[in-house]
Amino acid sequence: MTKLSMGMIGGGKGAFIGDIHRRAAALDGAFELVGGVFCQDPDESRCFGASLGLHPDRLADDWRTFLNAEANRSREDRIDLIVIAAPNHLHVPVSIAALEAGCHVLCEKPIASNMSEVDSLLRAVERNDLLYAVANTYLGYPMVHEARILSLHDALGPLRKVIVEYTQGWLSEPIEEDGQKQASWRTDREFAGCAGALGDIGVHASSLVEYVTGRRITELCADVTAFVPGRLLDDDASLLFRMEDGMKGAMTVSQICAGEENNLTLRLYGERAGLEWRQQEPDTLWLKSIDGRIQKLRAGADRAYLSAGARARLRLPAGHPEGFIEALANIYGSIERAI
Repeated sequence: MTKLSMGMIGGGKGAFIGDIHRRAAALDGAFELVGGVFCQDPDESRCFGASLGLHPDRLADDWRTFLNAEANRSREDRIDLIVIAAPNHLHVPVSIAALEAGCHVLCEKPIASNMSEVDSLLRAVERNDLLYAVANTYLGYPMVHEARILSLHDALGPLRKVIVEYTQGWLSEPIEEDGQKQASWRTDREFAGCAGALGDIGVHASSLVEYVTGRRITELCADVTAFVPGRLLDDDASLLFRMEDGMKGAMTVSQICAGEENNLTLRLYGERAGLEWRQQEPDTLWLKSIDGRIQKLRAGADRAYLSAGARARLRLPAGHPEGFIEALANIYGSIERAI
């Protein structure tokens, strides 16, 4: 099978998520990185691209030049998928330019900073009839898919309540003032947009809720705070929300919970049972019945009791852990099939 070609905007040296995308895209052999613009400094970007073994003809000084060049190539020679791993303020303009150049798009979250940007992006997707995907990586975990299957196939009974928490502690101190790269742009409205923690990890919490339940959040109220003195964007938020069909939920999103690592947890309750999934132990899904039975469902491609969709997202037999890169690789697999 011929590999699909991939270009990347952002994700250069020192960028956590860029390296994760490159590893995930290559894991199953479906995509090959062939070009990109990896940072604002042209020399640094080209040097980084060369270190990845990319041909100079597929490198450029800036993303506009790069995408213009792709637009002028034949369909057979044009890059299939543009991956956007740049700061938030570039997500919409780069996505639109990539679509106009004739390339499918996989963009890091959040999609945009406001609804006007979303509308512009939607028009570009419809106008060009191309694939636009969002890197909601946690939706790629097999046991998250299993939770969705249980939820949608009435294993819990009619759904009533969902509680989701995403807590980190890495921004408990003002490390952006010391020039920490990841903190600096995430706490700067010019680059991050109008939201801090909500835009960075709150979108993961909400997408997890909507994916597993199959319902949209329709109303919410929020208590949003910047705890660290001098910080202008939120680093903590508590939300109550309502969903379709009368479901209600609560969400905690925080990057100032000292000692926490990457604690994304979902608890979902129906009339007859509930389930619980924790990202830091992604191979385990707890199913709790009203009669007191508690089942520990474990991942594994050889687990016959799992749904076909969950097993298709697994590569190894039970007891061999799979993780974050594999989850994102499942997103890439979905994109490959869609293309």
